[in-house]
Amino acid sequence: MTYLAGMKRILLFLLFSYCATAFGQTAFEREIFRWDSNRVVYLKSEGGWLNLAGLYWLEEGNNTFGSGSDNDIRFPAGSIPELFGRMIQKNDRVSLETFVPVRFKGSMVTQALLLERDSLSGPTIDYGKWRWNLIRRDGKIAIRLRQLNHPALQGFHSIPRYKADSSWCVKAKLVRRSTGSISITNVLGQTNMQASPGVLEFTIKGIKYTLDALVEGNQLFIIFTDSTTGLTTYASGRYLYATMPDASGNTMLDFNKAFNPPCAFTAFATCPLPPPQNNLNLAVEAGEKDYH
Repeated sequence: MTYLAGMKRILLFLLFSYCATAFGQTAFEREIFRWDSNRVVYLKSEGGWLNLAGLYWLEEGNNTFGSGSDNDIRFPAGSIPELFGRMIQKNDRVSLETFVPVRFKGSMVTQALLLERDSLSGPTIDYGKWRWNLIRRDGKIAIRLRQLNHPALQGFHSIPRYKADSSWCVKAKLVRRSTGSISITNVLGQTNMQASPGVLEFTIKGIKYTLDALVEGNQLFIIFTDSTTGLTTYASGRYLYATMPDASGNTMLDFNKAFNPPCAFTAFATCPLPPPQNNLNLAVEAGEKDYH
């Protein structure tokens, strides 16, 4: 048997094995497999969480930055020149001045306005394999740095998870609240009020549970802990999205799509934490497990 013929047989065997597995799955299992695959692709993308390389907080006034030790903000060695430039924070606006050109909004510049007074984040700056932009968190402004060839990308292939189980897809009813917001604290210790349409009520094995929901875009966003938290799942809880409720207030919670917050993958994220009332007194053995 020639090498080419042998490789063809191996490829045919692998293809047959894949098809046998795929056709042996239920439609629900295939849906969770697709969801999980898309999640891995997102985490490894340029806008994902695996390539974060730094989070640097600005002070009012001039903030010199570069890879040299004499700067107010020091990027990783070898990332940018030792003396690169400065970011000037004044009246909640941030401007940039650099000694070498950087790519900003499609042009090479040495000066730019990076963050407007009312913006929560700013456009991206490109320099080689490094990218950064500004983010605002409760009145504080930080540089979020990305390394497009970050070593963490090379060894990342999957996230441990529980086996897909349709029994963890449950109907929930949104009970509207009059206050319209709840208190949320992030990993930085910052606490603020966030929009909440109400409480999701649902039943598992005859027992009623509730979760306070937030709003993110056109979806409900839930941050929760359960009896697996800190054991088989991430110690700070997990996240879950759900569609907006119908006219009767009903939606579905698919805990198979419960996922780790960004802080499970990087130290340079500012994850919101679950509110105390979102601690479920049951083991949600569905969705993503802890990622080490």
